[in-house]
Amino acid sequence: MLSILVVYYIGKQFYKLAEKFNQKKWVYAILGVLTYYLGAIILGGIIIGLIIEFFMDSDFESYSNTILGLFMMPFGIVTCVLFHYLLERKWKKSVMYVKDEIQDIGKHIEDKD
Repeated sequence: MLSILVVYYIGKQFYKLAEKFNQKKWVYAILGVLTYYLGAIILGGIIIGLIIEFFMDSDFESYSNTILGLFMMPFGIVTCVLFHYLLERKWKKSVMYVKDEIQDIGKHIEDKD
């Protein structure tokens, strides 16, 4: 149940970000969720697997899927936060602000802005 809430929240945040910068909303919502799973499985799975194999007395198979999912969740969330930050930074640089200059007709250069 917790993973469903995390996936929903991640998708919602990426949807809002894409909406803010006029990008494809559902594509980035799905991409955000995929980023979570890839970060949790690849990054978290490898690190948690290595820690369990080399530093714990038990085997990797002795842990339940729920416990492993909770261990890998922070890695997925950190991956999503990093991807969200990078997308936002990229889109902020590429956005163009349109200034309405019609109202400045007839004003001196010093009076503008």
